[in-house]
This record gives sequence, C-alpha cells and structure tokens, in this order.
Amino acid sequence: MEKECCLHKTKERSDEEYKKLIHRLNRIEGQIRGIKGMIEKSAYCTDILVQSSAVTAAVNAFNRELLASHIRSCVAEDIREGRDETLDELIDTLKKLMK
Repeated sequence: MEKECCLHKTKERSDEEYKKLIHRLNRIEGQIRGIKGMIEKSAYCTDILVQSSAVTAAVNAFNRELLASHIRSCVAEDIREGRDETLDELIDTLKKLMK
C-alpha cells in the first residue's frame, strides 16, 4: 500500500483537495494582480490597503485549510504509527504561522 502522508515530505492529495487548494491560490493570485493594477493606476493608499487586507485574509484561510488537512492526514497517521517527532514538527509549523 502506497503511503499517503508526509514520510518523504510529499503528499498525494485527492482530486477534491487539490482543486480546492488550487482554486484558493488562483483567487489569491488574482487579488495580488488586482493590487498591482491599483498601484499602476495610482489608486488611493487606503483602497490598496483594504485589498491587501483581503489578500491576507485569503492567505490565512488557505493556511487554515491546508493545516487542517495536514493534521487529519499526515499528523494523525504518524502519531498512530508511533512517530511522535511529528508533533514537534507541527509545533514548529504553528509557531511560524503565528508570527
């Protein structure tokens, strides 16, 4: 049986998960292009900041979705298989996300 989790630092994703993550990233990419266009058109600073805040929220939502998937699959499987070092990796990841 092929491993689904992060043993080799890769992960096979279902088509549904892949599509959801790519869709979110495409939306974020579009938002970034929109901000770039606003700067090119000399938009007012606060208007740009509002859009930038929306991008931050979108990236945070992407991170939450990816983290939840990681915990449900990779972390849970590693713990079931006795690889407790995965908890240290998860804690380090959470510290980076909460900066």
